[in-house]
Amino acid sequence: MTRYPRDFRGHGATPPYAAWPNDARIAVQFVLNYEEGGENCLLHGDAASEAFLSEIVGAAPWPGQRHWNMESIYDYGARAGFWRLHRLFTGADIPVTVYGVASALARAPEQVEAMKDAGWEIASHGLKWIDYKDHNAADERADIAEAIRLHTEVVGEAPQGWYCGRTSVNTVSLAAQTGRFDYISDTYDDDLPYWMEIDGREQLIIPYTLDCNDMRFATPQGFNSGDQFYTYLRDTFDALYAEGTQGQAKMMSIGLHCRLIGRPGRVQALKRFVEYIKGFEGVWTPRRIDIADHWRAVHPPALRGLRPSQLSRSDFVAAFGGIFEHSAWIAERAFELELGPAHDCAAGLHNALTRMFRSATYNERLGVLTAHPDLAGKLAAAKRLTAESTAEQASAGLDALTDAERSRFEELNTAYVAKHGFPFIIAVKDHDKDGILRAFETRISNDTDTEFTTACKQVERIARLRLEDMF
Repeated sequence: MTRYPRDFRGHGATPPYAAWPNDARIAVQFVLNYEEGGENCLLHGDAASEAFLSEIVGAAPWPGQRHWNMESIYDYGARAGFWRLHRLFTGADIPVTVYGVASALARAPEQVEAMKDAGWEIASHGLKWIDYKDHNAADERADIAEAIRLHTEVVGEAPQGWYCGRTSVNTVSLAAQTGRFDYISDTYDDDLPYWMEIDGREQLIIPYTLDCNDMRFATPQGFNSGDQFYTYLRDTFDALYAEGTQGQAKMMSIGLHCRLIGRPGRVQALKRFVEYIKGFEGVWTPRRIDIADHWRAVHPPALRGLRPSQLSRSDFVAAFGGIFEHSAWIAERAFELELGPAHDCAAGLHNALTRMFRSATYNERLGVLTAHPDLAGKLAAAKRLTAESTAEQASAGLDALTDAERSRFEELNTAYVAKHGFPFIIAVKDHDKDGILRAFETRISNDTDTEFTTACKQVERIARLRLEDMF
C-alpha cells in the first residue's frame, strides 16, 4: 500500500469560525526576523559566506572567504534597520513576534533588551541562519536543542514558538518532538492555525508567509519598490477583511527583515500599511503567541474521527467492504491506492472507491449491479437485506407498501430484470416512494447500455450516501 503524507484537505470548504478577541474580522500579525550575526560566515565557523536575502541579488557563497560586502549589509540590519522598525512598531503600539536566531541574539544584547522592554515575543528562529536541507536528523536535532538552550540563556526564558525557515523534511517533526513549543510556523499552507498529529501528540501549527514578506525585495521578480510592497499588503488585507465581514475571519502574517524593510526607501511602505489598517474596525494585531493561546482556548484539538488512510487492511475492508453492495473487492483494491489525509472524509474515500468501480471490467461492474436487491422485493419481505439496504428502503417508505403498491413493484422488478439482466437501482434516499415509481416506469424503457450507465451512476450515488452516514 502507499500512503501520501501531504494534507490537501486542511480545514476544507467551511473553515472554523476563528472567534478572534472582540470578534475581530482579521488578525494581522507582524514578524520581525532577526538573523544578523547568525548568517553563514567564516567568523561563525561556517565554510563559506552568506548568499541569501541581501541587496546582492544572485550572490553565491564564497568558500573559505569572508564576504565583506555581505557582512556589511547584514550589519546594517542590526545597526540601523532594527531600530527604525523598533521606533515604528512601538510608536504604533503594535507588538510583534521576533523570529530570533539564537546565535544572532547572543550578539545583540541591546536589541534583545529593547525587544523585551517593548513586550515583543521572541520566538526561536533556530541556532544559526543556515540551510538544513542536507543535515541528517541527529545533527538537526542537536542544533534545535542548542538553539533552545542558548535562546533561554540569552533572553532569560525559553522560546514558546519555533520557525526555522531554511528547513529539512524533518524540521517540523523534530521541533514537535521536543515538546517545548506552543506553536510551530514552518508551514505556508493555510490562513488559519491548525492541529497536526506528530508521534501521537497534537502540535499547534500557525502557518507563516512567503508572499506578504519583504524577502521579495531580494529575489528575482519580487518587489522593486515600496509601492509594490504596500499595494500587495493592502490588497491581501482587503481580501481577508472582506472575508472576515462575511463570518470567515482569517489571519494575515507579514514577514519582515531588519536589513530589508529597515532601509529608509522601503520602511515608508510599511508605515503606510500600518496607518491604513488602523483606519478599520475589528483589526487585531497580536503576537504569534497570542494567536496560539487563543486558538488553544477556543479551538482545542478535537478527537480525530474516522481516518481510513490509517486503517489496517482488515479494518479497512471490514469498515468499507459493504459500501458497494456485497462487493468487498472494491474496498480491497482501494486500500492499495495512494491514500492520504485527503481521503479521510466522505468525498475523499468515495473518490477512491469509485475509481476502483469505474476501472473494473464490465462483468465485475455487472456483478455489483446484480448484487443489489430488488426494491420492495422478496428479500425485503423476508427481512434478508443488508442493514444498509434495509435502512435505505425504509427511508423512502418501501417497507410499508399497500398490497397494490407491492404488486406494482413486483411487476416492474420482473419486467426490468427480464429486459436488462440486472435489478433496477436508484438512490432511494434522494426520492420519495412516488418519485421512485415514476423513475422506475420511465427508465424501464431505456436501452440496456443506457440503463447500465445510469445504474452504475446510481450505485456510486448510493455509496456516497452510505459514506456520509459514516463520517
